[in-house]
Amino acid sequence: MNKVTKSIVSLLSIALILGLAFYPKIKQALNKNPEEAKKEKGGPGGKGGGKTAVVVSVVKSTRLDDMVNTTGSILANEEVEIRSEIAGRIILLNIKEGDVVQKGTVLFRINDDDLQARLRKLGFNKKLAEDNEARQKILLQKEAISQREYDIAVNSVNTIEADIEDLKAQIIKTTVKAPFSGTIGFRYVSLGSYISPTTKIATLTNTNPAKIEFSIPAKYATEIRKGSTVEFQTENEDKTFTGKVYAVDPKIDPLTRTLQIRAVAANPGNQLVPGAFAKINLILKSKGSAILIPTEAVIPEAIGSKVFIVKQGKSVPVKVKLGNRGEKSVEILSGLSIGDTLITNGVIQVKPDGEVEIKEVVE
Repeated sequence: MNKVTKSIVSLLSIALILGLAFYPKIKQALNKNPEEAKKEKGGPGGKGGGKTAVVVSVVKSTRLDDMVNTTGSILANEEVEIRSEIAGRIILLNIKEGDVVQKGTVLFRINDDDLQARLRKLGFNKKLAEDNEARQKILLQKEAISQREYDIAVNSVNTIEADIEDLKAQIIKTTVKAPFSGTIGFRYVSLGSYISPTTKIATLTNTNPAKIEFSIPAKYATEIRKGSTVEFQTENEDKTFTGKVYAVDPKIDPLTRTLQIRAVAANPGNQLVPGAFAKINLILKSKGSAILIPTEAVIPEAIGSKVFIVKQGKSVPVKVKLGNRGEKSVEILSGLSIGDTLITNGVIQVKPDGEVEIKEVVE
């Protein structure tokens, strides 16, 4: 027997021995059904897991309103630039930046020495004119003077009295008081400054309540009324505020085809800052309760839409009829019931009647 023949015999012998050794396992593998093979590979329902992790929420009833989404600005309830009606030098300045002042508080006073001197002078002239009128009256009764001469004396008294009243009004203007309660802004003058009616002294702002100014498309003009509710958020607050419409512009802007609206909202903590940007939901009409679900939970189909709910640990497809759509949610008219466990995240991975594992329940 040559070397080649010996090698072939050796290899066949080794193969025969290995075949006898592994024959039981090979036979067991060939006899397994497809389901058992899938389980050993870790398929759905097998020992290796295979459940799809999902996030769910419990379907519940939610208030649904017809509303318009828009943007606007926060305004102060009252705001004024503090100025003087007359020119003069400031002799009293009671303005501290950032202070809260009450209505009627004296803010500043202008030097009125010259006005007071003129008032005293007019007082003396009035006394002289009244004495002259009294003498002229006696002479008129004795027919020593004419009626015209007496009328001139009376007119002199009346003229001086008018001048006194005018001067007193000027003196009142030298003292400036807060027209309403509010917060003092920045001050632009100092004690001793000479000011005129064009000089800006400071600002006074009242922010409680706060006003919200916004506009809506003209097509909603007939649906908005005084007293309509607005919900809004600002850039500096995550909280949702509520206000009421108190004024509607009687005309539509012909350039933008929008209608200007103002609402008012309580602001006791001064969280609403004038000038802030606001995202506004104007509620036109309340539709009562409805089922709202996240838009990402809905799967569009050739005819209609469907969602997946969890029943007995499995994902079950449900046909739904959609209603109004919002920015992040959609109304369900039929197909879902209160209390259903809706799959909101992971819906793309699930299959009909596939086993699922609830990873999180969200509100």
